Amino acid sequence: MEEKKNKGSKAQKSDKKGDNKDELASKLPELPDELKKKFEDLKNKLDSLKKKILEKFDKYILGIALLPPEKQPFEKGYESGKKEEAKSIDVLILVDDSDSEKMSKIELRNRLIGMIDKMALEIDKDIKPEVMLLTELRESLFDAKYEILQLIGLSAPIYDPKDLVAALKVSEVHKSMVTKKFEKYVVSYVAVGSMFRGDAKSNDIDVAVVIDDTDVKKMSRAELRDKLGAIIRSMGYEAAAITGVKKVFHIQVYILTDFWESIKEASPVIFTFLRDGVPLYDRGIFMPWKLLLEQGRIRPSPEAIDMFMDMGTRLVDRAKGRMLGIVAEDIYYAALNPSQAALMLYGIPPPTPKETVRLLDEIFVKKEKILEKKYVNILERIRNCYKDIEHGDIKDIKGSEIDKMLKDTEDYLKRIDKLFNQIENRSERRASDDFYNSFVKAVGDVLESEKVKVSDDLIKDFKKITDLNIVDKRFIKNVESIADLKRKKLTRYEKNKAIRENTFLIRILFEHVQRKKGIELERAKIKIKYGEKFGEIYLLDKVAYIIEDAGSKESRITKAVIREDGGLGNLEESSLVELEGALAAVKMPPKAFIKEKIFEDLRKIYGNDVAIMVGK
Repeated sequence: MEEKKNKGSKAQKSDKKGDNKDELASKLPELPDELKKKFEDLKNKLDSLKKKILEKFDKYILGIALLPPEKQPFEKGYESGKKEEAKSIDVLILVDDSDSEKMSKIELRNRLIGMIDKMALEIDKDIKPEVMLLTELRESLFDAKYEILQLIGLSAPIYDPKDLVAALKVSEVHKSMVTKKFEKYVVSYVAVGSMFRGDAKSNDIDVAVVIDDTDVKKMSRAELRDKLGAIIRSMGYEAAAITGVKKVFHIQVYILTDFWESIKEASPVIFTFLRDGVPLYDRGIFMPWKLLLEQGRIRPSPEAIDMFMDMGTRLVDRAKGRMLGIVAEDIYYAALNPSQAALMLYGIPPPTPKETVRLLDEIFVKKEKILEKKYVNILERIRNCYKDIEHGDIKDIKGSEIDKMLKDTEDYLKRIDKLFNQIENRSERRASDDFYNSFVKAVGDVLESEKVKVSDDLIKDFKKITDLNIVDKRFIKNVESIADLKRKKLTRYEKNKAIRENTFLIRILFEHVQRKKGIELERAKIKIKYGEKFGEIYLLDKVAYIIEDAGSKESRITKAVIREDGGLGNLEESSLVELEGALAAVKMPPKAFIKEKIFEDLRKIYGNDVAIMVGK
């Protein structure tokens, strides 16, 4: 008898869902009949709402959850001498808008709100649906608005087909535990993987925690990572138990210094983390990283590119003796990594595997026309095979098929190796052409600023600059090596040397033009004193820009056409951005000639008590 009880107990523990139901059932009889009736009534209303929503929008609904009631103000509950009961039933509806193409996000949201509000009103006027698009949820988190997560963490799921609500709940609970325990050290808590895109296909919930280790002195960084990682993962088990989430809650812990090292080494995992991750908590670190990546300012080092290229050949050698899964995976990455390396060498940040095939075709086949389409097809076939094995669609493979895949991959790697040389040659040509053209322009700008005629002979033009004592004559030899970039066929070493040793010359010429332009701009500026304030007017060819109060950052800026008689036309509103753009566009400002008519206009703007100073 005791043995049967033990078996029954074990069966109950193994079935958490059944255990929860039995626990609820055992507690319900203890509730007052009135309260039980209210719970049952609420459940029926929410089931009716769920049914109506799913009948209309089934494939777009990612989750429906009952939100906690809003806190009532203290006075409101006791105005009439008795506590006021909160009647509002707040329900969150998460909608997948990833394939919304026929209408804008705002239009889609407004249409959904209108239709779901009507459904709710037919059931109970106190039901208040809160429709949120998946993109809205992501954007609110990018903007560090985490209040919705706190509400979801306290919500009761009504419908959760892809466990998105459950994932958000367990992540919020775990995040709260981690930040409370290690608030000083947690810089970012980020949701990664497909779960938070609403297209989850795996059994995992993936999050990453970045820990600041820069001020840790009492232990090694490896020890810190291991200790904190163990504690944070144990909190993950606890959070999963609290929320009753069935999916595997996978937590990756990074320390800040290792994270930067991974960026430098162009780790695809880290680049994917930055691009696709959604911050659930951030102390101003993750979003700047993400922005730098989007701007293309996080670039892999040459060592990282070499590492990607070398990896292909090593993995092909390993692939020949492996079993189905390992062989397919090794062959896949053997072709993929050098492809990513080629795109990085071209100047593109490490792309995802899916993007790699597309970009290879768009850039090297269609745009640059230096790669044959059949090699893109080889990579696509290898990727499709790998994905089919990964998803279980292919359970076995013939040796002849593996042999063909290996041969195709080896041919592909040989072609990618040749592609590297093609990319490098084109990059070198562009670099030398860009440098030569930049230098020619810099020389021309200097001569124009000095009112000296520009010719087609670079060396003669540079000698004119040395005659003006702007640059020493000994640098003529340097300019001859720059001219050789166009005149002679140089080796890669000679080109790189010519660029490396003469970059400073462009900077000298550019700074001279900037100084000259700055001096001329000062001469084109009229300084005005009226009362206790100072104003400024820039006379730029046919347009004058007027700064009413040069001592104020919020000063009004206007502009007016300069008439032939020297006076100013009608004033129009302008801005600091427009003024800076106009100043930057002027190659060399004209000399400011002040005619009598302008004095009359200045009095209209500043009053009769005006003192004027031109230049310094």
